[in-house]
Amino acid sequence: MDKQSLPSPAAGMWSVAASQQAGGEPRPTAGTGPVPPWAFPLPSLPRKQPTVLVVCGPAQNGAIGLVCARHLRIFDYEPTIFYPKRSLDPLYRDFTTQCEKMDIPFLSYLPTEVQLINDAYNAVVDAVLGAEAELGEGRGPCAGILATLKHVRIPIVSLDVPSGWDVEAGSSGGISPDVLVSLMAPKQCARRFLGRQHFVAGRFVPYDVQKKFELNPPEYPGTECVVDLSASQ
Repeated sequence: MDKQSLPSPAAGMWSVAASQQAGGEPRPTAGTGPVPPWAFPLPSLPRKQPTVLVVCGPAQNGAIGLVCARHLRIFDYEPTIFYPKRSLDPLYRDFTTQCEKMDIPFLSYLPTEVQLINDAYNAVVDAVLGAEAELGEGRGPCAGILATLKHVRIPIVSLDVPSGWDVEAGSSGGISPDVLVSLMAPKQCARRFLGRQHFVAGRFVPYDVQKKFELNPPEYPGTECVVDLSASQ
């Protein structure tokens, strides 16, 4: 990637501290909705039905997954959501209601037979854990979900931080996504990403935060809120 695509190596990638300085974790409306259509245009899908499985965790990354599912529906995809531990946060509950009102189905369980997932969907959106996840959280209630996702053969799109990864060090037995969508800016762990496409979504990092952390944000095309870093490799 060229120098314009990422923060400078000397300054380091986007850290959790920088995210907090920016006003908290990335907001659920950070522009993740259009990313799956960019990565997987409808005509390119291998199946006749444009099905996508969106797997949501209980915290903010799960809420971002709900927003992503809503946008997928708007763009004529057929998302299905697995959201086993729903948040009591009023905003997140509103996102859930919006998805229900759009007739997006919710799974009551995630099939442990991986082939069922491979046969039913074109891709999986990983919104289980994110930058806010504590180290080792993937060994708790989410362990079963991650164990299943590690073995799927269809493409995985991870939001912000691939589930099971350490936000700074990278993969520690987590999943291996085909597409990574960094929110606001790539986290340190993005250096370990070896998939085919890397997007940045969210065009709202305050200038004082950019200056403080010596960030070098990518140039967004036109009025887009998503940029494909892979194109500059």
